Amino acid sequence: MAISRRDFLGLLASASISQGLAGPVSAGSARRFVFANNSPYDSLDPHTVYDAGRAGPRLNLYDGLYRYVDNPPKLIPWLAESHAISDDRKSHIFRLRPGVVFHDGTPVTAQDVVYSIDRILALNQGPASLYRDVVKPGSTEARDPSTVVFNLAGPSAIFMATIPDIAVLNSSLMKRYTNENDWAAPWLAKNEAGSGSFELTSFDPARGWTAKRSIEHFGGFGTNPIDELEFRNVMETNTRVLGLMRGDFQGTDGYMPYDQIQRLRKSQNIQVIEQEAMRVFLLMLNNAAPPLDDVHFRRALAYSFDYDGFINGVMNGSVSRNPSPLPNTMWGTPHDVKVFNYDLEKASEELKQVKSPMRSLNIRALAGFSESEQAAILFQSALKKIGVESKVTMAPWPVIAKSLDSLDTRPDIVPIWRSAFYLDPNSWVGEGYGSRYEGQKSLAYYRNPQFDKLLDQALLSSDQGERQVLYESMTRMVTDDAASIFVYNSRWYGPYSAKASGVRYSPVNYGQDFRWVSMEA
Repeated sequence: MAISRRDFLGLLASASISQGLAGPVSAGSARRFVFANNSPYDSLDPHTVYDAGRAGPRLNLYDGLYRYVDNPPKLIPWLAESHAISDDRKSHIFRLRPGVVFHDGTPVTAQDVVYSIDRILALNQGPASLYRDVVKPGSTEARDPSTVVFNLAGPSAIFMATIPDIAVLNSSLMKRYTNENDWAAPWLAKNEAGSGSFELTSFDPARGWTAKRSIEHFGGFGTNPIDELEFRNVMETNTRVLGLMRGDFQGTDGYMPYDQIQRLRKSQNIQVIEQEAMRVFLLMLNNAAPPLDDVHFRRALAYSFDYDGFINGVMNGSVSRNPSPLPNTMWGTPHDVKVFNYDLEKASEELKQVKSPMRSLNIRALAGFSESEQAAILFQSALKKIGVESKVTMAPWPVIAKSLDSLDTRPDIVPIWRSAFYLDPNSWVGEGYGSRYEGQKSLAYYRNPQFDKLLDQALLSSDQGERQVLYESMTRMVTDDAASIFVYNSRWYGPYSAKASGVRYSPVNYGQDFRWVSMEA
């Protein structure tokens, strides 16, 4: 059934929710680009913050050895000019591009890369889960100032795909602000030590951050490049839309409600760039918390979500159904997965097989992300029909991210997106459901020994055909077990000022990499 906005507002009025609103905004100017972001900035540290909503600092203030660009995404040399792999697949050798400097003029060297990977591993946050199984602390070496060698604990099928996520820091600057063994974490949370195309000029965690163009950056710029870049925290969707139409902002996220995108399309001041995304929307379930540890209870939940009503009503048909954790466009996606449809009779039958005591579920939605909020409230309404009570609360992403660190604080259900961070099915399936990734990156605490065995094989194999079969099998497992509730794959509708050109969208940069953007006066 289709769900109208009027019906949704009725549910909204009766739901128990809490959220905060952003303050007033001010106007931008020519050659100054203000990106209205719906995630607040509690930290700028690229080694601790690792999500799509707060990717701006990592993409614009820092560089990696390689970089993803365009759509379909391509992996291109960046700080490195070349890459080689040893015959045993355990050593990855990168030759650095000559003449690259950090923002303070210090040359970028292999030792900075060594420092950066060692810091990621030591902090054990953000992207650390990508590397801790294969890169041991102290194993990476600077063979000479321009050659860095990663000596892996064993062959890794995904290591090269994840290389862009090592943001390279100015180790000399970092050591100046290090206190005992803190790796300068308090300092880097509100400062920067990068070589990226923009240099930080101010940071206010309540408002956002600004940066100026690093004129000599090796990556180059557009014909009329952005001189000043601001990422501003603007939580409320209507405020972002009105700000774009007035010219206060020059861009915002490409995943706003479709009715707002249609509204923006009517404005002569706005262009909307449409692209196929690799961003799956799902309801994350805490599989370790009774009664969600019972597959029958999870299947009852999966039969209780009105997929067609949500996609055709709330989303106005602007997205496509995606019944598994993998985007439909990603290799490793099987075409014979179990598909759960909205069926309350089947939900009730599954519920009868649950042996654990029933309790009220906590559903935590992302404040400022209307689809997450709407999915939570609509799901709460459906659950009541099968006798399952729930409470909906809303919080900004940093608060939710912190709650995912521990099973003691992890919510039962979180309507959330799984974005692309590197191009491999492991980014969605392995990290989402493998026991080795438990922590913030795990979507489910799924804990299936058979799944983990297949995952171990997939991470070692160099044969993509074999890996595809393995990931197809893992995908069937988590789908059949309703380890999460899989809803849709996004399309990206990037709203920008009509004066902007040269936006290079990639599913891995979310339209937030602004080095190539030009602005008309």
